[in-house]
Amino acid sequence: MKTILQIALWILCGVFAYLIYQSVMAPIEFNKVREERYAAVIAKLKDIRDSQEAYKKVNGKYAKDFNSLIQFIDTANFTITQQRDSSFMRYDKRFQIDMQVDTVVVDTLGFVKVKDTLFGKDNRYTSMMNVPYAQGDVKFDMKTDIIEKSGFKAPVFEVSVKKDAILYDQPDDLRAKENSHNSVEEVNGNTIKVGSLTEVSTNGNWPPIYDRKLEN
Repeated sequence: MKTILQIALWILCGVFAYLIYQSVMAPIEFNKVREERYAAVIAKLKDIRDSQEAYKKVNGKYAKDFNSLIQFIDTANFTITQQRDSSFMRYDKRFQIDMQVDTVVVDTLGFVKVKDTLFGKDNRYTSMMNVPYAQGDVKFDMKTDIIEKSGFKAPVFEVSVKKDAILYDQPDDLRAKENSHNSVEEVNGNTIKVGSLTEVSTNGNWPPIYDRKLEN
């Protein structure tokens, strides 16, 4: 009987030791996984943002879907221009004399491929719609709209993905805590996103620490 009790106590000690270890190490491992996956997701969101900004520069609006955006990168060119001051003489009916008129002349110097400017020889843009680390064929959700701000109509876009899709294999309690973050040092809310459908903004909702990591 004594031997059985000793074995049972040792088993209980082992269980408690494991639970204590898990309570300490699980959040540490979770943070490590989260930061690695978020960095990969944010890198793709930045590629999408750069591509959308290029699309708007050429077309005056944002691409509605990824197929249009990828086709644009494959085929479009940026126009390289140069502005210079100039002037010419024009007859003024009021004063009945020729008067100098100042103007700005825009010269076209050439063209450069959008793909070369944004990605060089890297073809990662062809899969930028796919969410890194997500299970299955999960893609970023991209929406565009036209909103009115201060009497002007402005094109906007938003690209997002649920945190649960990225952290699908992590403990439920830690994912729930992650989804409820509200801090300048964290990715707030239950999504990672760039852009906005309510504001004229192309910012992401991640803290600056991820920008520094990507730069390094």
